[in-house]
Formats: sequence, C-alpha cells, structure tokens
Amino acid sequence: MTTDIETLARAHFSRFDLNRVPSPCFVVDGAALARNLTILRDVADQSGAHVLLALKAFSMTEMAPLVGKYLAGVSASGLYEARLGREHFTGEVATYSAGFKAADLPDILRLSDHLIFNTPGQHRKFRPLIDAAAQDVSIGLRINPEHSEGWTDKYDPAAPCSRLGTPVSRLTDSDLDGVDGLHMHTLCEQGFAPLRRTWEAVEPTIGAWLPRMKWLNLGGGHHITRGDYDRAGLIALIREIRARYDIAIYLEPGEAVALHAGILVGEILDVTENRMPLVITDISATCHMPDVLEGPYRPALLGETETGTLHRIGGPSCLAGDVIGDYGFAQPPAPGDRIAFLDQAHYSMVKTNTFNGVPLPTIALWHSETDALKILRRPSYGDFAERLA
Repeated sequence: MTTDIETLARAHFSRFDLNRVPSPCFVVDGAALARNLTILRDVADQSGAHVLLALKAFSMTEMAPLVGKYLAGVSASGLYEARLGREHFTGEVATYSAGFKAADLPDILRLSDHLIFNTPGQHRKFRPLIDAAAQDVSIGLRINPEHSEGWTDKYDPAAPCSRLGTPVSRLTDSDLDGVDGLHMHTLCEQGFAPLRRTWEAVEPTIGAWLPRMKWLNLGGGHHITRGDYDRAGLIALIREIRARYDIAIYLEPGEAVALHAGILVGEILDVTENRMPLVITDISATCHMPDVLEGPYRPALLGETETGTLHRIGGPSCLAGDVIGDYGFAQPPAPGDRIAFLDQAHYSMVKTNTFNGVPLPTIALWHSETDALKILRRPSYGDFAERLA
C-alpha cells in the first residue's frame, strides 16, 4: 500500500461533523485501525515475525478484539500494563521495565510470557524469585547497541548515558546465563533504513550469542504502516536473521498501529489578544497532549492554512505554558467553533491526565467507511477524584 495515509486521514476527517461529539473528544476511526493492522499482519505473515502491540502507545480496550484478530499479542511496561494485556487482550504478553520491584514480580510472572530485564543485575537479583515461582516464562535482557539513530536525545534510547538497556560492550557470556532472548529498542517514528544500520552495527557483537537464544525482539519505533516505509526491506531482514540464527523475531509497534487513525476534537471558548491573537480552547496541551510540552512536537490542525492570520492556541488550565502552538485559520475563529487536531489516537490517549481539574476527553469510535459513530467513554468526576486519591 503506497497511499499517503496522512492525506487519507485528512480527507476522511474533513468529512466528519465535529459537532457530532461532545468536546473535548478523541474520535478513533475503526477503518483506519483495521487498515494499519492489516498491514502489520501482512508483514508478520510474510516475514514470520511475531508482531505485538505496544500498550504504552495505544491501549484502547474496546479495540482489543480487533487487535487480537491481527496481532500476536501485546508488550507491556510493568505490572498494570501486563494486567491490561492479559485481562483484555489476547495472545502473548511481553513485559519489560527499566526497573522491577520485588513485590510486583510474582504477579508479573503470572501474567507474562516474556519477562525482559534492563540489566544483568536485576536478572540476578530476581533469579531466585523466578525459580521459586516455577512459571513458564521466557527471560530476556534488553541491550543497548551503542549505535544511535535518534533524531532527538529525549526519544533516543541509544543516546549517550541512556539508562535503557545494557551497553553491549559491557556484556559478558556469564551475563547471558539463564537468558532466552535479547531485546533492543532504538528507534522512534522511523523508517527501515535506521533499523538496517543498527542491525549491521550490532550483529558483529551479538551474533556469537544469538545461537544460544530462542528469540530476538527488535522493539518498536518502526513506522511500518506509513506509505513510504520499506516493508519489503523489513521482511527480507527478518527472514535473513531467522534463517541465519534459527530464532524467533519479535516486533513491538505502537504508533504504527494507530497512526493517523484518530483526532482530538475541541471547542473554542474565547478569542482574545495580547500582542497576537489568542485562542482559548477546552483542549489542554499539558492534560491532553503532553508530548507538545515534553518534546519537539506540533500537532497538525485540521483545516489549518499557511496564509491565514496566526492565532496562538492554548488550553484552559492555569499553567502559563499550556500552549499547543500557532496556527493559521481560513476564517477568524470565534467562541463556539469546533477544531480538531490530527493523528491523536496514539500516545495522547494514554497520557491524558486531570491536572488543574481539567476533565479527560470523551472517547468515540467512528467508522469512516460507514459513517457509524458510537460514544464509548465519557469523563466523570470519578476520573478526577480517583487520580487525587
């Protein structure tokens, strides 16, 4: 599939009446999710890889049955995501954390098929507990290939002084005793070429260890469902590794599952001015799209123009920096108008919070092919109160 899915998403959501849903509201396109999942399933079928959904990026439980039709399971980042994966999704559960707690390990062992440690030290510390539990869990170790392809240090697991994974130069044969697989996650929103270069850089070091392993997990950050992604190259590489080392290969896409599959609808509450036009909306950067503040990220606005007067859009919270960005409007915005930010089905949904009493968005499921719409979850005072408790 070579379709520009961003262009396709803009076209589909341009037809959606933003007044059909409460505000603010995440609107997820079920047809777009199915499209992405179909692509991922095709990669799995052609390459023989096990493709898992990274719950940290997309954990919409209402879509678990759909995900289960296409993917082999989920990857989790600790006890509560492991519970989410086991209780709501189907297939394998692979759990990794930069640091596990002893109190959590019994439940994590019960819930997981793969348990991946960040360091040999954590593995040695918990080995007696693992042996005593007698659970059929495959043990993995996350490595740092010491080869960076990152476009910003904040999202680069292989950046200098990274705490994520053990540098391969520090590993010894004894560090791999009792280890069934290696895990490396080094990419973020990237194509195939960075993965190929990373593999070429790290294979000379880990190649001697792979024959004693059962699996190799290549992590996430792969934009597999993007139209210009070299899926043929990825399939060929996975086949090559499987044939050379006779091991299973895992991929953990997150963003690729929900890429361009949802919007965040908001309402303009006020328009004012302070040296430039200012728009106050019920969408908050700090509460609903924290990546805007955490990283170099500017979400695209549906219908924005390059020629219109720039308006600075900000949220309703008291945080001075609760600013989404500067956008051009074809027509002067007014209170009561609806707006929508594109590509919000991944990460934004799982990072929402109720700082300053700002409510969580409603969640709605829309099907772009049939125009069917269903409200799935509405915010309540309980959401806010539970987060304060």
